[in-house]
Amino acid sequence: MIELAGLTKRYGEKLAVDGLTFTVRPGVVTGFLGPNGAGKSTTMRMVLGLDHPTAGDVRIDGRHYDRLKDPLTYVGALLDAKAVHGGRSAYHHLLCLAQSNGIPARRVAEVLETVGLTAVARKKAKGFSYGMGQRLGIAAALLGDPRILMFDEPANGLDPEGIHWIRNLMKSLAAQGRTVFVSSHVMSEMALTADHLVVIGQGRLLADTSMAEFVRQHARSYVRIRSPQRERLLDVLHEAGIAVEAGGEALEVEGEKAERIGELAAGHGIVLHELSPQQASLEEAFMRLTAQAVEYHAHAGPEPVPRRWGAGWKGA
Repeated sequence: MIELAGLTKRYGEKLAVDGLTFTVRPGVVTGFLGPNGAGKSTTMRMVLGLDHPTAGDVRIDGRHYDRLKDPLTYVGALLDAKAVHGGRSAYHHLLCLAQSNGIPARRVAEVLETVGLTAVARKKAKGFSYGMGQRLGIAAALLGDPRILMFDEPANGLDPEGIHWIRNLMKSLAAQGRTVFVSSHVMSEMALTADHLVVIGQGRLLADTSMAEFVRQHARSYVRIRSPQRERLLDVLHEAGIAVEAGGEALEVEGEKAERIGELAAGHGIVLHELSPQQASLEEAFMRLTAQAVEYHAHAGPEPVPRRWGAGWKGA
């Protein structure tokens, strides 16, 4: 378990992390979300003792990271896939980590097999692709068979098979009762992986809740309806006290079940060409919640000046 209490980090005038208090519990995959510059990486670095808090506290199973003996056997982390000596082979990189933490050498071959790098175990890391580097970083995190695992953007550089693999790996680790804390910008993948979410913006806690509750609270769900008898359907829905929004050719209804709308239409002999519940997405919920906490805003460029086509135009 990871426990943060009022965790704060300031770099000069910049407040990177502002009084974060939350707990990452075992048995579930906890997603860590926030816009660029929100303070996610800084928070993870403080958990691992790589940065020291300006104020507050963070503990791993009740202890500070620097008080853990053989820390790789307590917590495994992937924060930077490039943090490898390029002149070492994958095998010797992991062997050095194992020897420094009292981990049996046989674990090196086991984790290389787990991440799919057995065939290149003796090759130097400097020749690895980014995706292979990610797999090596994940192997290092797994090396000590820890109860707590932290991953920062673990799907970066992985192909579709690799993304599917890391998703199932994180779920299986949580199912074993381990604490799994993962940061990612890939919302579609996080929606398939995380059970619980911690969301921060500008260093402050914005949400600490289950995936389902987060989406329900911060995104829009509605029923989409299309009918060749649109006007008649509108009258029936209005008579039933159902508010309707026009969405192009379709009608949109919030706060009602598709079954009731279908029954009303059938009872009045109205033909429906579409009756589909539209479920809110994690991406939509995230964008709505963090809209005011984005540090870097991109804007569309100016509209192009229209060309005038007329008499006297001679072309370019």
